[in-house]
Parts: sequence; C-alpha cells; structure tokens
Amino acid sequence: MMQDYMKALHARFCREPKLQGVREAYRTLKAKLGQQDQEILLQLADLENELRDESPLVSFIADFQLGMGIAGEIKPYCFEDEEKRAIERAKARYPQGKN
Repeated sequence: MMQDYMKALHARFCREPKLQGVREAYRTLKAKLGQQDQEILLQLADLENELRDESPLVSFIADFQLGMGIAGEIKPYCFEDEEKRAIERAKARYPQGKN
C-alpha cells in the first residue's frame, strides 16, 4: 500500500529526463552486432531499464521519509500559544502593583 502511494507521488512530482536519440543509437548498434552480441546488448538494456525504473523511486522514498522524519521533529507553530507566551512575557516584564 505504502509502495503504491510512493509510486504515485513519484510519478506526480518527479520527471525523468528525456533522452534524445537513444532508440536510434540502439537500432544502429543492434544492426552492426552479431546474434550473440545482440543478446548481450538486450540483457544490458534490460538491466539499465530496471535500474532506471528503480533508482529514482528508491531515492524519492528515502527523501520523502527523511522529510517526514524532519517534519515530525519540528514542533507545530500555534499562533494562539505564541500570543499567550507574549502576554506572559509582558506581564513578567511589567508587573502590576497591588494598591
């Protein structure tokens, strides 16, 4: 469930760089290689695709978890609490004498 959520966030906010000419270079190289070399090239391309798909997601998840951890350590700001503290400081600074 969390993995699906992270994938959705990654897809929404992370844009993969567009590589121009990669398919054409692949076709040219494939045409010049023998059958055995083509199989090795396909294995390499498959591994590259797996890494390309997995690496950004893993990085995004790690960054997201770090951000959530940092956010969890920060005390939320509350205007009303700040106002009360300011009033208490003012009272301590300027105590009213009883007559």
